[in-house]
Amino acid sequence: MTIAAATTASTTASATFAGTPGDVPMIDALAINTIRTLSMDAVQAANSGHPGTPMALAPVGYALWQNVLKFDPADPLWPNRDRFVLSNGHACMLIYSLLHLSRTQEVDKSGKLTGKPAVPIEAIKAFRQLDSLCPGHPEHGWTSGLETTTGPLGQGLANSVGMAMAEKWLAATFNRPGFEIFNFRTYAICGDGCMMEGVSGEAGSIAGHLQLDNLVWIYDNNHITIEGKTDLAYSDDPSTRYLGYGWNVLRVGDANDVDAMVRTLGVAGQTKGRPTLIVVDSHIGFGSERQDTSAAHGEPLGEDLIRKAKKLYGWPEDAKFLVPDGVMQRFSDGVGKHGKDANAAWKTMFANYTKQFPELAAQLQQMWKHELPAGWDSEIPVFPADAKGMASRISGGKVLNAIAKKVPWMIGGSADLTPSTKTGIDGNAGSFQPGSYGGRNLHFGIREHAMGGICNGLALSGLRPFGSGFMIFTDYMRGSMRLSAFMDMPVTYVFTHD
Repeated sequence: MTIAAATTASTTASATFAGTPGDVPMIDALAINTIRTLSMDAVQAANSGHPGTPMALAPVGYALWQNVLKFDPADPLWPNRDRFVLSNGHACMLIYSLLHLSRTQEVDKSGKLTGKPAVPIEAIKAFRQLDSLCPGHPEHGWTSGLETTTGPLGQGLANSVGMAMAEKWLAATFNRPGFEIFNFRTYAICGDGCMMEGVSGEAGSIAGHLQLDNLVWIYDNNHITIEGKTDLAYSDDPSTRYLGYGWNVLRVGDANDVDAMVRTLGVAGQTKGRPTLIVVDSHIGFGSERQDTSAAHGEPLGEDLIRKAKKLYGWPEDAKFLVPDGVMQRFSDGVGKHGKDANAAWKTMFANYTKQFPELAAQLQQMWKHELPAGWDSEIPVFPADAKGMASRISGGKVLNAIAKKVPWMIGGSADLTPSTKTGIDGNAGSFQPGSYGGRNLHFGIREHAMGGICNGLALSGLRPFGSGFMIFTDYMRGSMRLSAFMDMPVTYVFTHD
């Protein structure tokens, strides 16, 4: 396939392109290879980064965004959008390319559209450079269209569990007959590194227990880490492990098989009562097992190898940052149109919902604006000096409940220590469990690190979460707490027994 042939062909014409079994529409092959070439060009220009994974996963990302993801590039903060998390954040050129090609729009700090692209081509050319909108890992709040900051591996997976829990809670709390205000799904891409990190196991375990069937993890099974082949230190069978966690486990035998990926995502979407892990076998780099590109994982390819790759794709070998005619339009006709139509229908429904349920709609508007209700602090108790004294965990619990009474979307719990840290929400708050997702008391189990990551995902979804434990256990959850601070997330941490 040549560039000229692809750009002039109709979208119904098909061709086999490098590394891909069977036929795909020429314009889809062109779009996938555009993601790959943007990724390799950006990393080469920066002389730093990870080109291999975004190149290998370009067909996977394309299949998800074009055919499944409910996302409106013209309104990237639409509340009922599907969430996409790139947990292996070093592969960030995948998401930057998708945001650029889909023409995702920039949103300012107040949540208003600026009329500018979230990721202009100039930002990709300045990948990993100071002040670029394309830093070396995705950063929430810096680049529009990114749902979370994913630097430490596995954190994005824990965040995604929080997002899935948030959807369940929002749907149970705010949906009404005829008004399915919330039904979004959360998709996360991860790699071997994410699977090795302990936080992912904690998060996967609780997701299985909670039967989060709105959650899909796509595991890039490429057998490569920085030091080399994963068998240096890793011989797990994640499929068996996640079956044990209560997940539905599916497999796509070749990351380049777009049709198989779309079908498997469809099966995941129909699965009830279990989250889904899709194991995708890939060959890092060009996307073809015929090439040895293991070195592409953690360093630029080099100009010679880039020219060979582009020749393999039928690309002009010396072209840099090329986006051929028709590629952006293909994204507009796919994810752009699907998202725009779904968003418009949702906004019409929400306007009618506002008329019928004005109090609930007002709560949602406050959540989305990151506001607190008037008088949220009006019932915080005062504790006079007392020679006998009161344990601070007891007084803290009273303050927490006074706030929770006024902020209905404040939810949270502890890592199995609620009776000790006094962090239960009293009254009829209930417990968040399968079949009762409207409960406000969360039970994280003895999973401190995932608790922090899940709380970040809840906060990123508009809720006001809290997580609690003994002070010493902050040592187990520093990664999640640090990211709460990085992202300016209103997560409340309650620690006792110092």
